[in-house]
Amino acid sequence: MRRSNLPAELNRFVGRSAEQAALTALLEESRLVTVVGVGGVGKTRLALRAATAAQKRYSDGVRLAELAALRDPGLIEYALAEALGLTDHTPRAPREILLDHLAERRLLLVVDGFEHLVEHCAPLVREILAHAPGLTVLAVGRRPLRVAGETVFPLAPLDEADAVTLLAERAAEAGAPTPPADEDAAHELCRRLDGIPLALELAAGRLPLLSAGQMLLRLDDRFRLLTDGARGALPRHQTLRTAIGWSHELCTPEERLLWARLSVFPGPFDLEAVEYVCGGRELPPERILNLLGGLLAQSLLTREDTPLGPSYRMLDTVAAYGAEWLAALHDTERMRRRHRDWYMGLATWCELEWFSPRQPEVAALTEAALPHLRAALELCLELPEDAHLAQHLAGTLWFAWVGCGRLSEGRHWLGRALALESGHEEARLKALWVLGYVAVLQGDGTAAVAALHECGERARSSRNPLAEAYATHRMGCLALLTDDMPRAEELIGRALLAYRELGELNSNVLMGQVEVAMARAFRGDLEGAAVLCREVREICEERGELWTRAYALYVLAYAAWSRGAYGEARELLTECVLINHTFRDLVGLVLAIEVLALVAVSEGDPVEAAVLQGATVPVWDTVGVRLFGSEAFDGPRSLCAQRAEEALGAEAYGAAFRAGQALSAAEAVERALAFGRGPALAGAGGSSAPRPFRTAGSSSVPGTRKPADSPTGKGGEAAGREPR
Repeated sequence: MRRSNLPAELNRFVGRSAEQAALTALLEESRLVTVVGVGGVGKTRLALRAATAAQKRYSDGVRLAELAALRDPGLIEYALAEALGLTDHTPRAPREILLDHLAERRLLLVVDGFEHLVEHCAPLVREILAHAPGLTVLAVGRRPLRVAGETVFPLAPLDEADAVTLLAERAAEAGAPTPPADEDAAHELCRRLDGIPLALELAAGRLPLLSAGQMLLRLDDRFRLLTDGARGALPRHQTLRTAIGWSHELCTPEERLLWARLSVFPGPFDLEAVEYVCGGRELPPERILNLLGGLLAQSLLTREDTPLGPSYRMLDTVAAYGAEWLAALHDTERMRRRHRDWYMGLATWCELEWFSPRQPEVAALTEAALPHLRAALELCLELPEDAHLAQHLAGTLWFAWVGCGRLSEGRHWLGRALALESGHEEARLKALWVLGYVAVLQGDGTAAVAALHECGERARSSRNPLAEAYATHRMGCLALLTDDMPRAEELIGRALLAYRELGELNSNVLMGQVEVAMARAFRGDLEGAAVLCREVREICEERGELWTRAYALYVLAYAAWSRGAYGEARELLTECVLINHTFRDLVGLVLAIEVLALVAVSEGDPVEAAVLQGATVPVWDTVGVRLFGSEAFDGPRSLCAQRAEEALGAEAYGAAFRAGQALSAAEAVERALAFGRGPALAGAGGSSAPRPFRTAGSSSVPGTRKPADSPTGKGGEAAGREPR
């Protein structure tokens, strides 16, 4: 995990030197500091600046959790876990996971945009502070949390000198002459805008078109209307609202309409999404790009270049103003539906493209779209007539829940969707087998069996052989993780035959073949297992599929180790670690590191083996029961521990193990990759080839041939996740 996930500053930070010093000092004295102030006063910017300055004090780093886009209070824990870089595959409550993770850490957690969730956020902050003595929380919102021990830091607007500097700098960035031609008017404008940074930035966006004096006249007219002609000062929240309203009036009718419609986006968005969601007869899609440019030039939007292309964001205060106008147009529900439809389409495309060379892009795109996917799920759950869409979307996102390390959140949405009666059998069946899959991976066999049994029964009743095959497959995964290898081979083999007959070929089908290979390896047939996985690797190379390929490489690496080909095993496992780290697949990652440790001790490096074994412990803690509680999966670990301790002695082995245990997940990956790419310390003949996990005769399994290509080209129904 990186020490900090704080965003980089996009432009120069102006003023606030005294406030920054005071806030930084407060973080030394109080474990909960809340920066409060009106919208647009610069709370977030100052808090991030202070957090950056203070981060050296925190050995476990600084993490930012942004809550402004959340509407469901049940997602607060997930958002905090995500900010902390936690990937948890267990059925434990997210709050329990947070408490366990933070208990022994010295960390600064910045919680931004909590005010609309304060009733739910405050008890959580109170609890984690009580359980984590090394934790400091820097909260940012429009009102305090009102938690015992909280130190409130009210943030006032900028003083006049800093306000004028900010106005001049942002105006120069927008292309206006600097310094302003009429400095007196600029000073008066800053006074009239109460030194509120957002209001000043909005004004700066207009300085290329209007002089400070012209802007002051327009603004003064609005203020006189609001104060009934009196010269008294306006409340600061009204000043900001007036400044935003004034900016709104200066927009063209098309820009105003786009502003209103953009308010339905809860997070960053791209041009294609805006063209679909906001376009129409009044806003032709071909005009959208120019209109976005106009809003950007007026500081109503911000732009960021990402690996996926340009991304735009509207500040919460600006979006809230737009949302009021959208409501006044009686168009909110229609726009929310259009937003949902776009992101349902995106999810469908991502599911199909998961089985393709675009897999890493799909993972990144899903991560970026998460606030929108959550909003889409929320809308489906709000509307009784759309329950089937909730089930369909929650099921379609199996690759995000399973392939990208979001099992716990996936179960949250799947459970809520399946609690509704949709009347659409196909949508329900998909959500059921995906829920069963998630529960299997979380080690919750009871919930898995219930969901998969219902899926199988309903699939047979409705004559849906594909859903039945998925239910059968996942029951086989459960058998694999509970050491019932004959049943795992029989069930997964039956599912593979059904997939073949139906022309189904995707990541799930290939993962099924890997899972059969694992069952065979655990029963002693390593050569048969390697044959199956070489087929999978070949198909993955043809299709550009990486995620399932990593699990095939894991089995091939163990087979290579078993015949003493340690260099080959290291090479395969290095690729395995890289792929699983890319997809945040901790199970695949930790299994690969376990076998890397076994390779290390076999090559004559018991210290490295012990360090790598220790490094797996905190990762397993987030995955769940170590090695699934399976004797078969525990084989490499047990053998490695035995050999390393015999070579080093109990004391030295324990010291190296503890050194590995102290590594962060990112450091563990770095260590594993360094070993995997390093030169072998002993030749392939350095030790005799060990026995396989188990020594039992293998049996032939039907349906494990190379799957037939799909005549329809479909690849989006499902995919497997782990060696299960």
